[in-house]
Amino acid sequence: MGDKMGGKTGDKTLFTRIIEGEIPGDFLHRDEHCVVIRDINPQAPVHLLVIPVKPLTGIQGASQDDQELLGHLLLTARSMADASHLGSGYRLVINSGAEGGQEVEHLHVHVLGGRQMSWPPG
Repeated sequence: MGDKMGGKTGDKTLFTRIIEGEIPGDFLHRDEHCVVIRDINPQAPVHLLVIPVKPLTGIQGASQDDQELLGHLLLTARSMADASHLGSGYRLVINSGAEGGQEVEHLHVHVLGGRQMSWPPG
């Protein structure tokens, strides 16, 4: 899977390899801008990852040019939460950098639900 921070093999992240079909992925959603998969290490009964096809390093790598894409990711996350019957509440998380808990250097939005969320998150 590559090193912990980055999940890279060569220049491709783990998520790029899944998107490109090098590693099998169970896609719950796929469009020209993003894919949605289940997290392999779930932290809640529902734990999905919304991943842009464009390999942004993270939110810290996004620019004004990515404004439409970022909105698409959040709306897709909401749609997937609705499809997962999380109407009583859910959490969206974007980790940024090593100290922020980011393990793969490819932007992704966590959709967590199916249990009571606590605060602070950790």
